[in-house]
Amino acid sequence: MASALSNISNIIIPVIIFYIIAYGVASRTNVYEDFVKGAKEGLKTVAGIMPTLVALMTAVGILRASGFLAFLGNLVRPLSALLGFPGELVPLAFIKMFSSSAATGLVLDIFKNYGTDSLIGLITSIMMSCTETIFYTMSVYFIAAKVTKTRYTLAGALLSTLAGIAASVVLAGMMCGI
Repeated sequence: MASALSNISNIIIPVIIFYIIAYGVASRTNVYEDFVKGAKEGLKTVAGIMPTLVALMTAVGILRASGFLAFLGNLVRPLSALLGFPGELVPLAFIKMFSSSAATGLVLDIFKNYGTDSLIGLITSIMMSCTETIFYTMSVYFIAAKVTKTRYTLAGALLSTLAGIAASVVLAGMMCGI
């Protein structure tokens, strides 16, 4: 079964590409010109959002290098302990809202210190799958789409992130028999 899924995953992208080309040829469109036009538009979008990306990555790097994240974790630790959330994961929950790659660096540190099969390691793994890079995603997509009024997006995203964090604590606790 695993080898069948592996074989399917190896051929799915080429099949999709050939399907798109065949569909374009069948509908008598210039597939190459459309591809080049789309690539040009994509580069314009990247150029438009690049300053935001650089600012977000710089801010995350400064927070991590300055020790602010450790300070934040220690500050919130008593409250998070009451909620059953390990204080060691507060910096991860905070950074994940801004940058998934910076969060991955913190994940590796957590795995090195606590192990992958520990309660903290399991919560970390599940939390990385159940949460989103809220501010990165909002800035990139809203800038690209020229959205200026976000309405309830931030509140909804924060609520869903809290739900993901709660789910990760509950699921990891169930896996560890807690």
